[in-house]
Amino acid sequence: MTLASDLPLKLASSARTITVIGDVILDTWVYGTSHRLAREAPAPVVDRSHENFAPGGAANTAMNLAALGARVRLVGVAGDDAAGHRLQKLLACAGVDTTHLVLNPAVSTTTKSRVVVGDQVLFRLDETPQNYPAELLAELCEHALSASWDSDALIICDYDGPVHQSNLPHRLGAMTDRPLTVVDAHDPRHWAAAHPDLITPNQQEAEIIIGTTLGTGQERVERVAEFAHALLEQTAAARVVVTFDRDGTVLFNDSGVIHRTWANPASEKQASGAGDTFVAALTLALASGLTDDTALDLAQSAADVVVHRLGTSLCSTRDLMAHLNDFADALTSTSELLEKVAAHRQAGRRIILSNGCFDVLHRGHISYLNKASQLGDILIVAVNDDDSVRRLKGEGRPINPLSDRAGVLAALNSVDYVTAFSTDTPIPLIEKLQPDIYVKGGDYTPEMLTETAVVRAYGGEVRIMNYVSDHSTSALVERMKQSQPRGEDRARA
Repeated sequence: MTLASDLPLKLASSARTITVIGDVILDTWVYGTSHRLAREAPAPVVDRSHENFAPGGAANTAMNLAALGARVRLVGVAGDDAAGHRLQKLLACAGVDTTHLVLNPAVSTTTKSRVVVGDQVLFRLDETPQNYPAELLAELCEHALSASWDSDALIICDYDGPVHQSNLPHRLGAMTDRPLTVVDAHDPRHWAAAHPDLITPNQQEAEIIIGTTLGTGQERVERVAEFAHALLEQTAAARVVVTFDRDGTVLFNDSGVIHRTWANPASEKQASGAGDTFVAALTLALASGLTDDTALDLAQSAADVVVHRLGTSLCSTRDLMAHLNDFADALTSTSELLEKVAAHRQAGRRIILSNGCFDVLHRGHISYLNKASQLGDILIVAVNDDDSVRRLKGEGRPINPLSDRAGVLAALNSVDYVTAFSTDTPIPLIEKLQPDIYVKGGDYTPEMLTETAVVRAYGGEVRIMNYVSDHSTSALVERMKQSQPRGEDRARA
């Protein structure tokens, strides 16, 4: 679906109170240059130029929520040490309520330090405490319950640290009138006693739960639906979102798949904390009353923002608005299009309308649109949104999301306007626009199209443009599938 670019501003204005309960980390990014190897070992010598510190883990989720305009409380445990105090200060400066962040001298702060040359992470050094005193875990639970009772939503960030070692799942499960609860955990089964509203395992975490591998590429996305019942049953969750990094996400409940998103991937070496951003945006959207599918699309967009940045990054309200506006500019709304068409008609220009999925734009599309534009003065291309493409083409389509398809079409000189429609046919849009010429590409006759009667009823003309025969999208998709190495070959690659 198309997200309005002002939606993040509306979410920020809602000022929802969200409590993040989880394992906090201080991320350190050491940047430098390297031009030689050490004498004592075949290792690069890095000349340090600067370093950045950023809250990580549950703290990064809290930072993202604050950047998106939520009122955030963070519940966690860190050491009463330099790293812990730095972490607390960074959070407080970002507007996160750290009243429930316990700094205790009996433990050290979990830290992850990365050394980066150019845009390549050379290595990561982790310092992670293993055991937490029982009295500290009990204190953590009390802080969690105290912070939760009047929140609009809870996010549990469990990375096998103190939150995992506590008895918080049972304590939360016993709460009456508990708010929306989202669990982001390495093993969501641990939180079954809390009966979460939503869990967000990645592929590896989902595979641990179901006890089998899901494969690679598109097949893993299609296969996960077969295990929906097992994932829901073993985690006692009402809904599950499985994240597939470069292949987006799938959301389902006990009735089946609800929604699917597609990612705008970047190289793995750049990504850090995109999952935290995803969970933060998804929870804020759901807590603000957005539907599951809209919330998931928004969360995917937020993750797409940070995955293209080096380091532990945030997606702010402004960042998300700018990201959505990038492709919103390519799409003209129906109401705006009607105004523009009226002005063009008043100037005596002939309006042409064509439509299609335009997934994986190829030479046949471009040739056909060039010819269509020559039939009149203004060419409008109506594009099926992602949901309607799935209904028409099946799961696994579109390969490219609406934003990308619209952006490529809008870049063509032959195309004047791009708009989107969600219905199975463009008839409702045709009835509103009443183009002078309706153009369809493919092996049709006008009589084969349901749109023909509508166009002719108001005096319009239907024209058929043939594609370049050997360049159909289906043929391209099939060739891409055949060119992918098989599982055994991938393993050797």
